[in-house]
Amino acid sequence: MASDPDAVRAVLFDIDGTLLVTGGAGGVAWRRAFEELHGVDVDVAEHTDAGMTDPEIAAIVFREVIGREGSQEERSKAIGCYLKHLPATVAESGGYRVMPGIEELLDRLIDDGLLLGLVTGNIEAAAHIKLARAHLNRFFSFGGYGSDSADRTELTKAALARGALVSGGTLADGACVAVGDTPRDVKAGHGAGIKVVGVATGNYSVDELEQADADWAIPQVTDGFPA
Repeated sequence: MASDPDAVRAVLFDIDGTLLVTGGAGGVAWRRAFEELHGVDVDVAEHTDAGMTDPEIAAIVFREVIGREGSQEERSKAIGCYLKHLPATVAESGGYRVMPGIEELLDRLIDDGLLLGLVTGNIEAAAHIKLARAHLNRFFSFGGYGSDSADRTELTKAALARGALVSGGTLADGACVAVGDTPRDVKAGHGAGIKVVGVATGNYSVDELEQADADWAIPQVTDGFPA
């Protein structure tokens, strides 16, 4: 993964489109939240792009669907209501699935002594709800979340800082790489000073991830994951 493979001590994973897909469970939870709080019917996918953070999603729905800027209190209530509905929508989703080869890869990386973390636009509670159905939380000891920042670069930096605490040292200078499925993931990783593996298991192709300057671009983690 790095010029000196032995220097890599941690890997950060995005969730949606990289580790798993929820089959639209997040969108259903947002729809239920805004219907309950504001009486509007929201199709989040029509207003957002893959890789956006939860705070960004809440702001966009207020702006584009409700037609005004939501106050801080209103956005907080929307996120809280979203979290209230998310466990049920994840549990009942018929399209929920873990990406091919993910569990085997995570097991191997742990066995190889690497520290695993999360870097996701989901707020922290939502991230763990989504992972829980597949019992994936056990692999990850730290992370950066949409609840840390609405900016993916900044939440990636937060993940690196937490990883440094957990590992007892710095995760700069090639010691950590990120794995994600969108150009936003690539941009955020590079903005935080780390390399990025782009996996074409979401909405973007290998070519699109290469054009976004991913350091490695592969169809899925079973196809030559560089570790």
